[in-house]
Amino acid sequence: MMNPNRAAAPQVAEPLIGTHDAAHALCDRIEAGMDELLAVIEQETALVRAGKLIAAGELQPRKAELVADYVRDMQRVKSNQTAIGKLAGDRVERLRNRHGEFRALLQINMAVLATAREVAEDLVRSVATTVGAQARPQTYAPPGAAPRAPVGNPVTARGIAVDRNL
Repeated sequence: MMNPNRAAAPQVAEPLIGTHDAAHALCDRIEAGMDELLAVIEQETALVRAGKLIAAGELQPRKAELVADYVRDMQRVKSNQTAIGKLAGDRVERLRNRHGEFRALLQINMAVLATAREVAEDLVRSVATTVGAQARPQTYAPPGAAPRAPVGNPVTARGIAVDRNL
């Protein structure tokens, strides 16, 4: 069911591909987009591996734009697959090969991002556990004696500090 308060995005149908030049131009645009997207993904992977998460996050808008262009172009290929296959068969085969490389690099990127997420979650979990353990109330020490005052710094941890330079 559509939300009546939400305006539908206008659907602009692109013309069907009917010439050799148009088929080649679409395939070339897809390849150029893949090259650009792969460059951004490789840069993101390198930044995450180096621990520069903020810089890696700044690549997200450009990456999202490139992904949207790629999906749009691939939808156009899908709607014109017969014509493109006849008019640019050599380019279609080259695109298939490039997609294999593309998938492999995406898998590496996803593994690096998943590892970074796991490390961050483990770090936050460890800090929370440590802070929680220090904040436990001490009522009585065994066997019913009053608890001893902490040695050194008597103040327990009250929070955590985050280094935003990471």
